[in-house]
Amino acid sequence: MSAFEKGVAALAQYKTREGHLTVPRGHVETLPDGTDVRLGVWLTNAKTRRAKLTADKLAALATLGLDWAAEQTIQQ
Repeated sequence: MSAFEKGVAALAQYKTREGHLTVPRGHVETLPDGTDVRLGVWLTNAKTRRAKLTADKLAALATLGLDWAAEQTIQQ
């Protein structure tokens, strides 16, 4: 599993548990396999680099409900 896939899995898990996508920058999410994902930092980095993300990656983020990813998908 790539770092991006782990981030998406962690974000999906967080959304399921918390009911929203407002992740504090310092939050660390632990995946079922025991992997820790620095989710807050990962999400900030993904947003900062959104212009460089592939359409597939943006679609994965947009599917979870990130408006900025959906908007970027439209612009590409």
